[in-house]
Amino acid sequence: MWRARPRGLKGPVCLATILAHTRCKRFTLNEQRQARIGRLMKTQWYRWYALGVLVIVYASSHVDRQIMGILLEPIKHELGASDTQMGFLVGLTFAIFYATLGMPIAMLADRTNRRNIIALATTIWSAMTVLCAFVGSYTQLALTRIGVGIGEAGSSPPSHSMISDLFSQKQRATAMGIFALGINMGLLVAYLGGGWMSEHWGWRTTFIVVGLPGIIIALVVRFTLIEPPRGASEETQKEKSDAPAFRDVARTMWQSNATRHVVFGSALAGFVGYGMTLWLPAFFVRSHGLSQSETGLTLALMAGIVGGLGTFTAGRLADFLAKKDPRWLAWIVVIGKGGLVPFVFAFFLLTDLTSALLVYLVPAFFAGFYLAPTFAMIQQLVPVEMRSVAAAICLFLLNIIGMGLGPQGVGILSDILAPEYGIESLRYSLMVFSLLNLWCAWHYFLAARTLQEDTQRAVGVTMVNQII
Repeated sequence: MWRARPRGLKGPVCLATILAHTRCKRFTLNEQRQARIGRLMKTQWYRWYALGVLVIVYASSHVDRQIMGILLEPIKHELGASDTQMGFLVGLTFAIFYATLGMPIAMLADRTNRRNIIALATTIWSAMTVLCAFVGSYTQLALTRIGVGIGEAGSSPPSHSMISDLFSQKQRATAMGIFALGINMGLLVAYLGGGWMSEHWGWRTTFIVVGLPGIIIALVVRFTLIEPPRGASEETQKEKSDAPAFRDVARTMWQSNATRHVVFGSALAGFVGYGMTLWLPAFFVRSHGLSQSETGLTLALMAGIVGGLGTFTAGRLADFLAKKDPRWLAWIVVIGKGGLVPFVFAFFLLTDLTSALLVYLVPAFFAGFYLAPTFAMIQQLVPVEMRSVAAAICLFLLNIIGMGLGPQGVGILSDILAPEYGIESLRYSLMVFSLLNLWCAWHYFLAARTLQEDTQRAVGVTMVNQII
């Protein structure tokens, strides 16, 4: 069967020839598209734009997550729950699903499009946050928070992996520090906006207002971000099919002394951090007599602004000092976590609010010091193709131990101490848990001892895999 000649072909041709020509043309267009994407990835403005969008996504997740802290007291009173029950609600109920699903999603992210996973995840957790407004019991609220945890499980590991492909090792800690600012931005919005809205509109309306913007953010991710080539920042691109099995990633991480200590250290940091973050609003209400809006404003300034400065400083400082000695990635965490303990104790012992807040400036600044260096180290301590799963394993332990057990432990100890200390039981519970910062600092100190050797080993494995 003969057809008219396609443009560019001479003489009569058959249908098969036309189809072959069309396929070649399509492949050429795909190659051109890939070339344009490659050029775009190398531009500074796009890398920083992509990072900015991922920061907003991360901030949105923490607004929906941390809003529970400012709403604990009104929800507790309306639903008639104890501190132990509320600790379970903001801790294990959320964290089990969030952390457990993070690993299979990360494995999927090492094989498929990370951008699409993030967009879908953002949609899910935002919709479930809105549904929290319509619950009629403690059980129903627990189920909706499980839904929020399921959605948020698909955000962080793919984001860490994408950032590592967009920024080289020399800029990675800075990029991770900026990404980690999403936590502080989320806290700022959750505390400042949540405190005011809860006091004036009620906790149900607050859930609706903070949940809806996530739908728009998901659309921005889906239609403006581009999936970066894996290993692009090291110029050692890996194919999607090269993604290793979970057991191989876990074995690789366990065999690295530095990785083991970084993971366990970050889990302890999360244990203390999440316990403090989610219970501090209740502490200010009970022990200092602040209103919801006053508590929100106070913590927004402390955790949001001062904490954000600390998180950003840690990333910048880590990149600067690591140029001279890579072990500074771990050492600055040791300094931050070890140095804040006396100030935390002073903060809880002081009964004068003004004096207490002035002292708390120091722990607020150093609270997030571990975030950027931790994930920068995790991303460089494993081969390129293992990054998403490695981040998910680290986040799994951080969230199960930190987010899951931290708030739960604080709530249980508060109830145990309540018969003797009354409403001040929460004060002493938080003081006890703050001591674990010293244990955390010890793990990072041990990680620094083999950080250089373990990093070089991971680079060597990546190079070997590229040759194979």
